[in-house]
Amino acid sequence: MTTSPSVAAARDLVRSLVRLGVRDVVLAPGSRSAPLAYAFAAAAGHTVPGGRSPLIRLHVRIDERDAGFLALGLAQAGQVLAGHLADPLTGRALAAPVAVVTTSGTAVANLLPAVLEAHHSGVPLLLLTADRPHELRGTGANQTGDQVGIFGSATRLAVDVPAPSGRPEELWDLRAVVTRAVAAASGTRTLHPGPVHLNLAYREPLAPGPEDLAGTAGLAGMDGLAGEVGVARRAHGADDEGPTGLGRGLGTVLPRTQPGTDPLIDELRLDAEPATVVVAGDGASPVARALAETRSWPLLAEASSGAAGGPNLIHAHRLVLGASDLTAQVRQVILLGRPTLSRPVQQLLARPDVRVVVVATGAEQWPDAARNASFVLDHVPAGWLTGSADPRSERALKKWRAASEAATDVVGQACGEAVGVLTALVVADAVARASAPGDALVIGSSSPVRDLDLVARWFEPPTVVANRGLAGIDGTISTAIGVALGLQGGSHGPGAQGAAGTVRALLGDLTFLHDVGGLLRGPFEPAVSLQIVVVNDDGGAIFAGLEHGRAGDPALFERVFATPHGADLGLLCAGYGVHHERVDDAQVLGELLAQPRPGISVVEVQVSRAARATQESDLLAALRKSL
Repeated sequence: MTTSPSVAAARDLVRSLVRLGVRDVVLAPGSRSAPLAYAFAAAAGHTVPGGRSPLIRLHVRIDERDAGFLALGLAQAGQVLAGHLADPLTGRALAAPVAVVTTSGTAVANLLPAVLEAHHSGVPLLLLTADRPHELRGTGANQTGDQVGIFGSATRLAVDVPAPSGRPEELWDLRAVVTRAVAAASGTRTLHPGPVHLNLAYREPLAPGPEDLAGTAGLAGMDGLAGEVGVARRAHGADDEGPTGLGRGLGTVLPRTQPGTDPLIDELRLDAEPATVVVAGDGASPVARALAETRSWPLLAEASSGAAGGPNLIHAHRLVLGASDLTAQVRQVILLGRPTLSRPVQQLLARPDVRVVVVATGAEQWPDAARNASFVLDHVPAGWLTGSADPRSERALKKWRAASEAATDVVGQACGEAVGVLTALVVADAVARASAPGDALVIGSSSPVRDLDLVARWFEPPTVVANRGLAGIDGTISTAIGVALGLQGGSHGPGAQGAAGTVRALLGDLTFLHDVGGLLRGPFEPAVSLQIVVVNDDGGAIFAGLEHGRAGDPALFERVFATPHGADLGLLCAGYGVHHERVDDAQVLGELLAQPRPGISVVEVQVSRAARATQESDLLAALRKSL
């Protein structure tokens, strides 16, 4: 029996991905993508005889939107696990991309939210979208749309791969495309990981015959490939043509070398300006903390920065910036990562009397919303991380620490005054206290991430993951499940031991409802443990603290901003077979956080949003009085 070109090409593509270090794939079912489904199922061990180890982990989801965000979470976990390989100057750790497979039609469009988030946050995704062959496009054929370039500028690379026909050298060409795709997605050459789109046309027949289907178990015979080639800052290896038929076309892709010291950097005499703070936004990495501690500078770090710990961390820093006269004394800011949570931070970065030095690592666009950057660097110069601190900086740091302690007391008092009443701030405080350095916390956008920024006072923080690329509430449950799967099972290889302790998510009710379908998992899917804490204030509480909450028309605000829903989260969880508990007692909440239920569980805490409108102003007033 002759293998169809579509089946043969899909099988070879999967072999190439395994060879290039891809270890996780998320598949949404479909007919046009059937060649890929058969090939990935074989690589995942579905047809493996004798109990051999699978080459990849296969995750199946019926909703492409959830599939995209699950892949996003798996890829974020891969970046966490690759952290020990991080460049000491950029803090950037390059990881293998996670593949996501869809059929043609609207299925492809449902990936867009996850693709945009991955693009803006630098997460490596490989989008494998099946398509009709070229002769059927533009003919009105069923489920045939224009998928070429559908993700626009949000991809690092986009290739429309013609339908295989069995011509000589066809698989060689495909391997070359796959090699480029994995290199572009992982950022091996550019240091800018992100989404890559391979639009793969397939002609019928799309399914292997009985004999050919049995032959797909041959994919599992490549046991030596599983650990042979990594992507994170390593070459994509290639062998001579051998029994697997994989060597030819898989070129070697070496990482871009770190640039030499720019003469301009040598002119930046940091010691000449002791009135300096380090701002660490989302994705800043521990380099920000190391820089602050080396130079004795205050560290204003967001929870998802990867730097929110240590002795220089200024707790509740947005309150300190808003209430302390230390803010007016700042003359220089070293910015790493992308700050998105605080208006006081943005105001500081926009001041014309402040020199802003942006260290833009791993981002195509450097963060400078105020267009006020004085210098933009692509790494932290090695000399900045050595030597002794200026005594004047050490004296200034003591004042910042005093303000930090005052802010901690004010926030702690606000939580303590809510005795017997669970507020959103109290819940965030309980979650922060329960999250140990070995744990992982996925934090929802909107109010929870801002509350966490106020209450977190870790010295050694847990791993905090947040979708802050576009700060949307889309797909957060699926992202959290992906993070948990990646850390607990190790997205670096099937069957490997993960690095996480407890993995939990802190979400608002609208974020939970927005992706409640992410709870749906089939009986054949890998096991995962995840505790989801939902702060349910029956609507969009974040808007109450903005100008919309002070507009003077409560009914209008409720209708178009607060959007109360009255949904029964317990019944929703029951429908998905997920354990749910509603909590109204702080002690019970603490016990559940200390001993999470096995599998996926939801802890719902119903709170009032009545105090949300004045929470920030009340805290600021209390801190001003204290200072």
